[in-house]
Amino acid sequence: MDIINQFKLKAQEVNGTIVLPEAMDERTLLATATILKEKMAKVVLLGVKAQVMALAEEKEIDISGATIWNPDECPHIEEYTEFFFEKRKKKGITREEAAKTVRNPLFFGALLVKFGLVNGMVAGAVNTTGDVLKAALQVVGVKPGLSTVSSSFIMVTPDFLGEDRVFLFGDCAVVPNPTAEQLADIAISTAETRASLIGDKPKVALLSFSTKGSAKHELVDKVTSALEIIKSRDVNFEFDGELQADAAIIPAIASKKAPGSNVAGQANVLIFPDLQAGNIGYKLVQRFAKAEAIGPVIQGLAAPICDLSRGCSADDIVNTTALVLLMSNK
Repeated sequence: MDIINQFKLKAQEVNGTIVLPEAMDERTLLATATILKEKMAKVVLLGVKAQVMALAEEKEIDISGATIWNPDECPHIEEYTEFFFEKRKKKGITREEAAKTVRNPLFFGALLVKFGLVNGMVAGAVNTTGDVLKAALQVVGVKPGLSTVSSSFIMVTPDFLGEDRVFLFGDCAVVPNPTAEQLADIAISTAETRASLIGDKPKVALLSFSTKGSAKHELVDKVTSALEIIKSRDVNFEFDGELQADAAIIPAIASKKAPGSNVAGQANVLIFPDLQAGNIGYKLVQRFAKAEAIGPVIQGLAAPICDLSRGCSADDIVNTTALVLLMSNK
């Protein structure tokens, strides 16, 4: 069974609800039909019910099991307006602006997550990543103890040292040049993502072009500083650094370059020192090793909200929904 089907089966056990705010997009409706048919979750669509139903009928898509909410008709809209106004008034927002903003489907969907009416939100088929993250950050905010929203990719690598392996790579999509503090946040978030989605014990390697002091450079110093920050956080996963990529994942090389490390040669979470390395790294593995790259998974938020590519398929929406449900079930 492939890993996506495993995620879907696990998501069914959550028995949750997902909000899909881009209801006037055909892919969203197709995804809704699949999610309901596979009994993965209950679905809340946002929009004018008559318009959404008309589009579904035109495209011959059965969404009869979905709930359709119009933000303008929500009985809690004043409560949401007051909440958002209080949260953002120091940033200069007026109550009138707050009332308008909370009716935006992205913000309204994020509010449903914040107030616990749904498990999570999936958006980005129509809206930009920036708009999705803006709504997520302004409504649900960053997870307590962290200050960084980042991303990870699930990399399913066939026949790695004789077996199929699953790695998590972070950050490959959000933070261009993380500080040591941000790098520590990314490592912690990616470990939590692995634990939520894969269910095994994360072994986190902070990657560099140096292994345990083999090179001296300010770029290496950032990685070693991140290591010390993680040590101070009292985390519940194994981690080590700085490690070159081969020392992180190849046992024979690890025994020479980093003897005694509890992670070297066994890492299943790879933390790249910056976005250039991460983005290049995951794409090289995807193409050269014919790995399946699933993501990006947005992490570090106080509640699960995930972004999509605007070129996504209906299947992508379904698959991301499964991930969000699993992330909500910590």
